[in-house]
Parts: sequence; C-alpha cells; structure tokens
Amino acid sequence: VMSTVKVNDQVKVHYTGRLADGEVFDSSEGREPIAFTAGAGQMIKGFDDAVIGMELNEKKVINIPAAEAYGPVNEQLVHTVDRNQLPADMNPQVGEKLVAGGPEGQEMQVTVTAVTEANITVDANHPLAGADLVFDVELVEIG
Repeated sequence: VMSTVKVNDQVKVHYTGRLADGEVFDSSEGREPIAFTAGAGQMIKGFDDAVIGMELNEKKVINIPAAEAYGPVNEQLVHTVDRNQLPADMNPQVGEKLVAGGPEGQEMQVTVTAVTEANITVDANHPLAGADLVFDVELVEIG
C-alpha cells in the first residue's frame, strides 16, 4: 500500500514556485528539500492543502489563487513617508527593500514603490501579495 500524506505528517518536498507569467520566484533546486508538518499552517494554505494525499515521489502542479497564497494587496500597508523623517544620508530607490519599525516596535520589511523630492512611498505587503502562484511539487519524504 502506498503511503499518502496525512495531516500532521512530517514531509519534505522539492518545489519550484512561479508567477502566472512563468517567472520563477523561488525554488529548492540545488538545495535541500523544504521540510514541514503537513496541514499545520506552516506553509501558505494552498500549498499546505495540496500535499495532503500525495504519495511518495509523486509530482504535481498546484495552482494557488492569491487568496490562498499571500492574500490580496492591502492598501493600508502602503504608506507615504515625508523625506524629512528619513536619515539625511538615505537615498532610497524604487524597488529597494528597507526595514521599518512597526507600531509595536516590530521590524517589517517594506519595498520602496515611489520616490519624489518630497516623500517616498513604501509598501509593507508581502512581495507576492495579490499574485496567483503556480508550484511544481515533488514529495520526497514522508516521515
């Protein structure tokens, strides 16, 4: 009997993640497979759900809508910051990743999305928010 993945199984998978246009944003190729507990919420929901029921060495392609990946873009996480509030020697560029302090003192990564003489716009959404994702997954271990 082939063993299949059940909730709370320890699993290892190799994966390649692509955007809908085919651009690869992450892959375990050439690295160790990723290990996680199936169904425990350690991975994005669509990925977590897809490995349940997979057999050892099975390969599959999973299409994950944004809602089951990193969610929709949250406009409340986009902020415009007055340049006077930035260090004088700072010269942010569009696309640059910065670390900003959140309201409770936690650090969060933001991406600069616009720069003018007066201010900059930063986005604290996950870079893949709003994106539908496609993963090639190969189950390499059920432990």
